[in-house]
Amino acid sequence: MKKLSDLAPRKPTRPVQVGNLTIGAENPVVVQSMTNTPTQNVSATVAQIKELQESGCELVRVAVPDREAANCLEEIKAEIEIPLVADVHFQSDLALLAVDAGVDKIRINPGNIGGEEAVRKVVEACIREGVAMRIGVNAGSLSPKIREKYGGPSARALVESALNYVDFCRRLDYHDTVVSLKSSQVSTVVAANRLFSQQSDCPLHLGVTEAGSFPEGAIKTAVGLGGLLVDGIGDTIRVSLTGDPVREIEVAYEILQASGRRRTRPEIITCPTCGRLSYDLEAVVAEVKERLAGSERPIRVAIMGCVVNGPGEAREADVGIAGGDGEGLLFRDGKVLKRIDESRMVEALLQEIEKMDF
Repeated sequence: MKKLSDLAPRKPTRPVQVGNLTIGAENPVVVQSMTNTPTQNVSATVAQIKELQESGCELVRVAVPDREAANCLEEIKAEIEIPLVADVHFQSDLALLAVDAGVDKIRINPGNIGGEEAVRKVVEACIREGVAMRIGVNAGSLSPKIREKYGGPSARALVESALNYVDFCRRLDYHDTVVSLKSSQVSTVVAANRLFSQQSDCPLHLGVTEAGSFPEGAIKTAVGLGGLLVDGIGDTIRVSLTGDPVREIEVAYEILQASGRRRTRPEIITCPTCGRLSYDLEAVVAEVKERLAGSERPIRVAIMGCVVNGPGEAREADVGIAGGDGEGLLFRDGKVLKRIDESRMVEALLQEIEKMDF
């Protein structure tokens, strides 16, 4: 498997334990999501969490809007396998109930949880029970003081707010914090996370809030998160899409795959086609995708329309085929292995993949 030589090293961050996961440091970027079922409907919530886990979700968050929801957390956690995060706003007492219920992580926005004393109580509970915390700073919930200072929810405003809360936690000798700086504006998300990563070693959770539905929300998130990940910024991500959260997981892994931060399956490289095309490239691509479905081999497989786009332009692929007039080329690491009949191209490609070591 070839390495991406231009990929920047990960930004060094502190490791934070969340259940059986470690976020930060050199650990893989964690993919997470959030349920959209009523948390008090335990059976529906557990069913959705299991579906998310099956699709690759590694960390799941549930809303805790009231005591009824908080009282269901212990039962939910007992029935799932991935770490559970309680999302709490406005009422610090709900965060305390969630900690007592045994969740693995609390997500709060200190700006709306009830003031410094309320934050202190939540932090002290997290210390006592060994629970991690995500400090979520959103453009829509900055303190009036910060908003007035910067004239609105700018990147610098988000960063100052987050750093203030991180410093507050550290003064209490609490270091199990992950930070998120979110906005519905892609440029603000990118600028805020870049600036924060220069000033803190706290792990970063990346996301574009209120991104929208598919595909617009997926594209917006990819634009916002892709560059940060390529630059080595980000330790966990969520793609926030309107609708079924399972779709978020697929998009998240596509973004990680494209950025080179997590390659968890074969990457199929194909040319856009032109007038030189002399075979059914789309059908061949579809067949190869179907035959490789479920494979976890992190390889680049090129399927090119002609020899012009074959070994040359697809040189960075690990293995590939290039079609021609009734025959094609099988190549590996940019070198032609042999000519093969067009009808055997897919089988030859798959056989070559089976020979490769991983």
